[in-house]
Amino acid sequence: MLGKREPIWYGTNDFESFLQSIRNEFQNQAEIEYKQSNVEGELINILHESVEKFDAVILNAGGYTHTSVALADAVGAVMDLGLHVTEVHISNVASREPFRHISYLTPRVDGLIMGFGFDSYRLAIKYYVR
Repeated sequence: MLGKREPIWYGTNDFESFLQSIRNEFQNQAEIEYKQSNVEGELINILHESVEKFDAVILNAGGYTHTSVALADAVGAVMDLGLHVTEVHISNVASREPFRHISYLTPRVDGLIMGFGFDSYRLAIKYYVR
């Protein structure tokens, strides 16, 4: 729904166009695979599967950031197995509603980048390919 919903927070650009631009930008430095789900359990499965496939995950858990103990536990588990995880948000969640100030993920991830729009993802990738 990016590019269509709440443009005040998320802008009007679609993610697929941005994804192609970062794949082009980092084509010689990183393999970028994109997964998306609105289902909490599927996100947990994606994290578990990532341990064997990737060195790092850039995770935008959306609303699950503020509600999902299960997702936080999954992040902790994969981090214990050596997978690096960075939490990313397009908007600055600290400037939004008070319930968004709580993240169950932040204490478990390597780092947090938020508020720079889609460039939050780019900054996370740059951290890992440095």
